[in-house]
Amino acid sequence: MFDQLVLASNNQKKLKELTACLSPLGISLVPQSEFQVDDADETGLSFIENAILKARHAALATGMPALADDSGLEVDALQGAPGIYSARYADGLGDAANNDKLLAALSDVPSEQRTARFQCVIAIVRHATDPMPLIFSGTWEGYIRESLSGTTGFGYDPLFQPVGFSLTSAEMAPEEKNALSHRGRAVAGLTTYFNHIQSVS
Repeated sequence: MFDQLVLASNNQKKLKELTACLSPLGISLVPQSEFQVDDADETGLSFIENAILKARHAALATGMPALADDSGLEVDALQGAPGIYSARYADGLGDAANNDKLLAALSDVPSEQRTARFQCVIAIVRHATDPMPLIFSGTWEGYIRESLSGTTGFGYDPLFQPVGFSLTSAEMAPEEKNALSHRGRAVAGLTTYFNHIQSVS
């Protein structure tokens, strides 16, 4: 169905994760930066809206089918924040500042109340005006640690401890994280769909 997709992101770590997840399907990802495409304005009010916005933006700029991933962390004690603003939580100052802000916001919250989850929505559009984008989603439940631990991954990974594990997601091997994570689960839905399409074509 697709041999190549433009990735509507300039995040190299996200490119690496998604490339590893999609390579078994024979789908290659080309970052939008190779076409000098800037990031889209994320003006949506949900992960789904933002994923579609980003995919349409990349497709319009390149004339190619595009894939976008919108993901973030929802913390129950913060009424779902940072949510869709996860990457911009500390005013665009980066992962370290985002993690520091999150720890400060949870400084008085006991460990049993630090429940959280990562959410991921992947949107694929065949062209910029595609009336029926393909949507796949995944959720990863866990807790927020009281201090950073681990050096792999990115974003809030050093603070996120998945349910059933003693490690943070930043302490997991990339292959293990990709199999379990919100992004991995969204890709699993995509894989099931593509495998079905190929089997009936």
